Amino acid sequence: MSGQQIDLTTLPLDTLAQVKKQLDDELEHLTTSFTKLRQAQTRFKECIISVKTGVNDSCAGKTLLIPLTTSLYVPGELSSTSHVMVDVGTGYYVEKTTTDAVKFYAAKVDVLSKSLIELEKVVAQKGQNVRVVEEVIRRRVMEQQQQQGQGGEEKA
Repeated sequence: MSGQQIDLTTLPLDTLAQVKKQLDDELEHLTTSFTKLRQAQTRFKECIISVKTGVNDSCAGKTLLIPLTTSLYVPGELSSTSHVMVDVGTGYYVEKTTTDAVKFYAAKVDVLSKSLIELEKVVAQKGQNVRVVEEVIRRRVMEQQQQQGQGGEEKA
């Protein structure tokens, strides 16, 4: 962003419409990104809960349902109640202690929380920009309608 300001009242209506469309598209993209980040944060929080509550000595030797995907589970047994495999991204897994796994996921949640706060500010600013452009468009259209109305009265 260059920080350059443009007087919207000087732009033609078609240009204002293009600016509004661009802002709407950006706002939609940012909102979608916000939703995806929130979902990722929720998944990491669920991982923390799963490690804290699902990996313990009471589970040793018992058959558990192991998730392969979000909707496919297979029966299995824990080989260790002190270590877990952690998905560190792009299909790579690392063995960690349960304590380190919780720390890893908590760090991910913190990073996403900070990103969500910043993104929320950007979304709010873009939303404000859209409202300003819409207001300028409304005023310009009303001015044009008034001018056309006055022009029609003069001809009569």
